[in-house]
Amino acid sequence: MPNWKMDPGELLKFTFEGSDYMAIPTSIKTLLSGDVVEWARIEFKETWDAAASLKSICAFANDLDNWGGGYIVIGVQEDNGRPVFPLKGVQKDKLDSYQKNIFAKCKLLRPAYTPIIGIETYQDKHFIVIWCPGGDNRPYSSPKTMEKDNKERIHYIRKASNTVEPSDDEEKDLFNLANRVPFDDRVNHQAELEDLNITLIQNYLKEIGSSLYEKSKLGDFTELCSDMNIISTLPEYVKPKNVGLMFFCMEPDKFFPCTQIDIVQFPDGLGGDNIIENTFKGPIHQQLREALQFIKNSIVTKKIVKSADKAEADWVYNYPYAALEEALANAVYHRGYDIRELIEVRVEKDMIEIVSFPGTDRLVTGDILKELHLTEGRNTGFGKILRALEVNGSPKPEFETDEDHSYFISRLFVHEAFLKDEDSERNQKGAEKEPKRSRKKEPKKGAERKLDILQKLEENPEITQVKLMEAFDLSRKQIQKIIKDLREEGLVERQGSNRNGRWVVKK
Repeated sequence: MPNWKMDPGELLKFTFEGSDYMAIPTSIKTLLSGDVVEWARIEFKETWDAAASLKSICAFANDLDNWGGGYIVIGVQEDNGRPVFPLKGVQKDKLDSYQKNIFAKCKLLRPAYTPIIGIETYQDKHFIVIWCPGGDNRPYSSPKTMEKDNKERIHYIRKASNTVEPSDDEEKDLFNLANRVPFDDRVNHQAELEDLNITLIQNYLKEIGSSLYEKSKLGDFTELCSDMNIISTLPEYVKPKNVGLMFFCMEPDKFFPCTQIDIVQFPDGLGGDNIIENTFKGPIHQQLREALQFIKNSIVTKKIVKSADKAEADWVYNYPYAALEEALANAVYHRGYDIRELIEVRVEKDMIEIVSFPGTDRLVTGDILKELHLTEGRNTGFGKILRALEVNGSPKPEFETDEDHSYFISRLFVHEAFLKDEDSERNQKGAEKEPKRSRKKEPKKGAERKLDILQKLEENPEITQVKLMEAFDLSRKQIQKIIKDLREEGLVERQGSNRNGRWVVKK
């Protein structure tokens, strides 16, 4: 990959529909030269032609050959795909109407896709540049015609320098290859190359024994990141991918809010005043390791248990570390980093709950975690958890989710030997023996608690079940039962998905 830097003054800038400030990554001077961006990725238009240009926007967004999308330059006459000089430009009084029409026509694309538009002045003339990167929700379709009664839609693609209708085989390829780009493999437009830390990269390469480690000490940083597939590969647009920021940025939570692991201890039970919270941030493999080290040092304990039928005593653990390690690693592996929900480890007297919010399958994130020996991969951890618990003589775990897999809970119960002392102490004090694995009863009556939760849903329609659990010191099952009752009573309804929807309180 060429290692070059562009003059910031050459960047085309725009703001639209509340989007974050961005810039077209190259200049019209560069596009006119064809030196950096291949001619096949550029389309020149003398004027804005909605019918033809919308098809090209659709084709670039589909990016069947993974070229990185393309550009449409309005105001330039073309001959066989090359610009014709002298340049025509766009009349100044048409710039605004053209832009509005472009945005309006792009709303006809399905699923939703909005290109990036900029205005540039070059050689005393004005031009509109439309940048159409490959979309995250491919494949896209465009109306075949601009007629009002048209219902036919086409998944346009690029072949060489032309926008065409795909053949049956090409359309199958489009659906198979470009279905949804995994979140970790997407380019992060808000980040810069400087957000990637060379020390973190080198430590990782050294740990896994990569041949790139030696190259990292002497070679070009951009080329190194390209070899690792953690940046975009477009020569005119060098940006980190999400996976690069997850592992090799010192503060990934700048780009992915709530990227952290919280370990919350309730020594006196859920209703007690004593709550100890520890938060672990940073690169996701580092926060996982630090959280696991804390669990090993501060949570896991052991004791000698004597058996009547054995001469030797046995060591048992309150929770076998191997089971906790695998459960937490699985939560990190499957977590949806595009979701504003953290991973929470809730440590109670008789159990540990690991609450996470799964996302789509990841390609690169899982590979890196496996290379670092932090997970064995997809769906491999349950057997390991069960075996570790069985060897320790611990109760069987519980795993909980919903139909949409919007959340996942791993629930591990304490070894019974660690409950005996507590039970004995309560009995000595004349207290009623509390059943194992019991939770603190609700301090309020059911009807009163329902009203409190209903008020909370009205105040914060986007509140999550985890936040409700924290606010009312209730278990997830208790929260789910109350919400179920409220819905059956017609007092509340859910709009949208479990993950991205909101609560609507009925008056």
